[in-house]
Amino acid sequence: MKMHSNDQGNVVTVGLTGEIDLQHSPNLRRQLMDLMFDRRDVLVDLAGVSYIDSSGIACLVEAYQAARKNGTRFVLVAVSAPVMRVLQLARLDKVFALAETAQAALAL
Repeated sequence: MKMHSNDQGNVVTVGLTGEIDLQHSPNLRRQLMDLMFDRRDVLVDLAGVSYIDSSGIACLVEAYQAARKNGTRFVLVAVSAPVMRVLQLARLDKVFALAETAQAALAL
């Protein structure tokens, strides 16, 4: 998994590519929780993610819960087909805020 971020003041876009699995999820969790600690809105771009396992989903859920507690936004952007299938199976597509683009996410 590769991760990059784009800081836009009070909003941070985190772009992920590759596989989010047990090997990579601790780093993802640490990065997302640091952003939640800063009380910033976070957009997670999942367009380049080819695989996500339960540990990756758990990271996203934990960050989502922290954002709700903080009163900040946590939006999944450009969710790839493999990730969307997992979210739908877990019915999390009804829980997370989803957007096609970062611009659309900012309008939510």
